[in-house]
Amino acid sequence: MATDQEFEEIYFTSRDGLRLYGRHYRPYTVARARPVVCLAGLTRNSRDFHTIARSLSQGPNPRDVFTLDTRGRGLSEYDSDWKNYAVPIEMQDVIDFMFMLGLRHAGIIGTSRGGLIAMVLAAAQPSLLGAVVLNDIGPVIEAEGLARIAGYVGRVPVPKNWDDAARIIGDLFRRDFPQMTDDEVLAVAHQIFNEKNGKPVGGYDPKLSKCLSALDGPPPKLWPQFEAMKRVPVLVLRGENSDLLSKKTVEEMGLRHPRLTAHTVPAQGHAPLLRDEPTISAVASFFAQSDKSNDGMHYGTLSGSDFGHVSRLVSTSPRSTRRENSV
Repeated sequence: MATDQEFEEIYFTSRDGLRLYGRHYRPYTVARARPVVCLAGLTRNSRDFHTIARSLSQGPNPRDVFTLDTRGRGLSEYDSDWKNYAVPIEMQDVIDFMFMLGLRHAGIIGTSRGGLIAMVLAAAQPSLLGAVVLNDIGPVIEAEGLARIAGYVGRVPVPKNWDDAARIIGDLFRRDFPQMTDDEVLAVAHQIFNEKNGKPVGGYDPKLSKCLSALDGPPPKLWPQFEAMKRVPVLVLRGENSDLLSKKTVEEMGLRHPRLTAHTVPAQGHAPLLRDEPTISAVASFFAQSDKSNDGMHYGTLSGSDFGHVSRLVSTSPRSTRRENSV
């Protein structure tokens, strides 16, 4: 079913010259609630957040919601050097994006890789974060899940058409998402793949696979970076069937963080799709509660008319709009 919801497109240039893409879901009224920035997973993009971004921007506590395609994903330019697909460099892109928009004390929704960026960001630029949702990610990454991801990144064939795309995504997802309907599978296929001339094409740089093959042993544990978030409330979402974030890690996160709330998404794996009403409500309630604890705080959101004057990073006006089709 098509939706009339519009979002504004944002293009800006990274400090090393890449043209990066983002979205702005503008609330229906002047928002005084905390703005939210959404950061996607390793091979994913802004489209993953369309449903929840629309809900947060148009709900009872309307707020500005921004999404970012990190370099090499979605509609952002690919990097000629695959070694730049690294969390510290992608974090710098996020910092530039938020500085360009004039955001501070923002909410962050970080899915998988996006959550790793949020943890590192908490240590590097703590004033940018005001509340964080970690979607199926924590300081410890389970080897089983990482091996599964490494097994398909850069190896998924380009579909012949959208039915073929749905078949491919169904094969990848249905083990850990057993309740996904055919319509949901097709919707996720539209999220993962870009579209060109009405047909699906790759949605990320295949060279991202080199980031995983270059790992020498298990990834480092990020407890110090996680503990840098103690000053802000954190909601951790875990898919019931997740193989990347364990129950044990979530329990340890709760012991180390005094303001952490955990929410399990039933019948979903890595990473929860952020499309079901209970999860969206949990995220909305979390941000609403964080607003109350910071009543009167200025979050620095700029009006749309100010975008073109923020910084030399801006290369294209964000005032164009698009409609997203959801199934």
